[in-house]
Amino acid sequence: MTSTPGTASGTAPGTPPSGRGRLRRRAGTAAVAALLLAAIPAGAAVSADAGTPRTATGPQGQTLTVSATTGLDPAGQKVRVSGEGYGLTTGIYVALCKDNGDNRVPSPCLGGADMSGGSQTSQWIVPPGDPYEGDLAQAFGPGGTFDVEIEVTAKGDGLDCAEVSCSVVTRADHRAAGDRTQDVRIPVAFAGEEPGEPGGEGVDVPAGTVSYKAVADFTSAGKPLDLLLHPESKKLYVGADNLPDTADVDERGLHVLNPEDGTSESWISLAPGSTGELRASTAARIAGPLPGDGVVYNYPLRGVGAAAAGDEAASGVWLTGSTITDIAPGTTPETVLVAQGAKLSEIVRATGEATRTLTLPGGAQFAADPARGTLWYSDFAAGKLHRVDLASFEPTGSFDLPGAQGMAGFTETDPATGAVWVGVNRSVLVFDATGTLVKTLIGKDLARDAAFDSGRAFVVRQDGGDLSDPANDNNGTLTVYSSEDFAVAAKDLSLPGNHSQSGAASLAVEPGGGTVFVTSPAEGKITKLARQVSPLVTRAPADLTARDGEEVALTAEAEGTPEPTVRWQVSTDGAQTWKDVEGATGPELSFTARTAQDGYRYRAEFRNDVGTTRTTAVTLTVTAATGGGETGGDTGGTGEATNGGGSTGGDSSSGADGATGGDASTGGDSSTGGDSGTQSGGGGSSGTVGGSGSTVGGSGSGAAVGGGVAGGAGVTPSSGGGSLAATGATVMSVTLAAVGLVGAGLLVHRRTKRRTDGAF
Repeated sequence: MTSTPGTASGTAPGTPPSGRGRLRRRAGTAAVAALLLAAIPAGAAVSADAGTPRTATGPQGQTLTVSATTGLDPAGQKVRVSGEGYGLTTGIYVALCKDNGDNRVPSPCLGGADMSGGSQTSQWIVPPGDPYEGDLAQAFGPGGTFDVEIEVTAKGDGLDCAEVSCSVVTRADHRAAGDRTQDVRIPVAFAGEEPGEPGGEGVDVPAGTVSYKAVADFTSAGKPLDLLLHPESKKLYVGADNLPDTADVDERGLHVLNPEDGTSESWISLAPGSTGELRASTAARIAGPLPGDGVVYNYPLRGVGAAAAGDEAASGVWLTGSTITDIAPGTTPETVLVAQGAKLSEIVRATGEATRTLTLPGGAQFAADPARGTLWYSDFAAGKLHRVDLASFEPTGSFDLPGAQGMAGFTETDPATGAVWVGVNRSVLVFDATGTLVKTLIGKDLARDAAFDSGRAFVVRQDGGDLSDPANDNNGTLTVYSSEDFAVAAKDLSLPGNHSQSGAASLAVEPGGGTVFVTSPAEGKITKLARQVSPLVTRAPADLTARDGEEVALTAEAEGTPEPTVRWQVSTDGAQTWKDVEGATGPELSFTARTAQDGYRYRAEFRNDVGTTRTTAVTLTVTAATGGGETGGDTGGTGEATNGGGSTGGDSSSGADGATGGDASTGGDSSTGGDSGTQSGGGGSSGTVGGSGSTVGGSGSGAAVGGGVAGGAGVTPSSGGGSLAATGATVMSVTLAAVGLVGAGLLVHRRTKRRTDGAF
């Protein structure tokens, strides 16, 4: 627990100081007054800097100050940057950079690493005598000081401060790029960036990063070849072949699994063959769902079957002609579309009768887009993609498939956009609804199947499985893209052991994309993948100003999967180092603000299994509480003013203690215009003159600054002067104003109710 500044050890808060303590305070007040006088030129106006200057301390005690840090002009604004205490052996850059957090290089930076000496957006500071001193860089001043000006803009050189946290920083120059001891960072904000808006920086992965994690393997469906998650019954249908040498049971058929845990709910192994007799049959490819429950599927060589959970056998028909190479739902509930090589037919499921037939130059796979009345037919051997109008059942165009002379992957349509995705070798070719090739997505593994959901395209890739090829490692990959702009929508997930030597992988996606199921025929398993999202800040804290003793609260929230935990952190050195606030593990951090915490920075850190995200650090500004609802305690004595000497002032305080008056200083003997005394009179009762004030030219003018509400300032004119000879201006002023400000501050600080339960 941190002690409250201004409270002596072993003394209860609010205990009046001793007389000796009062004398020490008066000495401190006079010293501060002298400093203020030295700092304020005659006639200068004192005003708050609207640019919000800030200072930070570095890891080696360096101090960095930036003249303006908030409300900066996004189009460009010059700021003054000064520092002291920097080492005289290492050069530094001064620039606006992306703030990547503790012990991470600030990068990228506006203007880059300027080594030309001509940049207005960054400055290079080097030790005196450095070879680059002169036109390229300027040298540190005494004590490792510098004072430069840089121009900052919200965006440029790969930096966008609307998207990431930015700071004016110092960092070691290119000759010591790995040296983090010169990193000092002061966060800045541009106009239009509202504090408290959602945002934050991912520590290990970007905030809101989507990834998938294997959570279960299902091995109860033989050698899985195809999948369908029924949209109504929610059952997982698996078309399977027998997995040799694993069991005495022939596992061919249609398996129905509980998607939660993979337990088998039903297994339909029998389907009618060429003679109509039931026999064990592999379920090679699932065409689509039946209403309510069940699926339509193809079983070798030319069977078209239908079955649902609980059926003892599938119903089906056996077609004439060539082997079925692809199957999909027809244009009516009673029909299916079937490809038998180059021949495309729509048949009645119950009878096998072809209602329409079309022969193309070549083909093997197709994908129907009922919403747009289009069918896309891939001829991998010839490198062609044909478009067929479903209404007329006639070709309406042919398009090139670049690089198609290789391993055929898949042909699928995105129901949302009408785009057709074709997997060829390691590439996925994306054509828009007009047949224009709009994107080629290249991966490290063979593209084998695709599915679409909620604006995302899921592509499962398999390794070639030939370990004599250096490009193979026996591991497949799940890749996820945005189906709008084709950007990566989730981190690639490695699928160990998923290779193509024993059959093509397939996948099914739960609506919403929360769960994905991927087959691995070589391993005889289905892997269940769960979506994870690193924390994404949805509510961020904002900079906060409070008075000493005021209760304050900071709030932050984030979403993620799994649900992220939160802990609050505080920095006492300008965001150079951070430590956890003990016990602060909820969305709100509340505490009593104290003057000792002025300038402290706070942030919330959210964590889950995917990553860590921190809110942008915010600053707590604590001001002294307003003085005064009490009267000035004991009456201060009145200093007599005559043409002779200034008398000893009465009992008065320096303003630090409004309850009792302090001893006034003794004015100098000014009877002959000699030494003049300077006193700070205490807060007396209304109308009472405080202790003797300062005189110029020997007069004993009395002036006091009262600490209480009723405290008065007594001024007794005399004939000896009291004004500047050159101007006739009354001398009261800067000295007494400075003392008054300090005195009032001390009084307020003492009167504030103290607690020691602040957040550090």
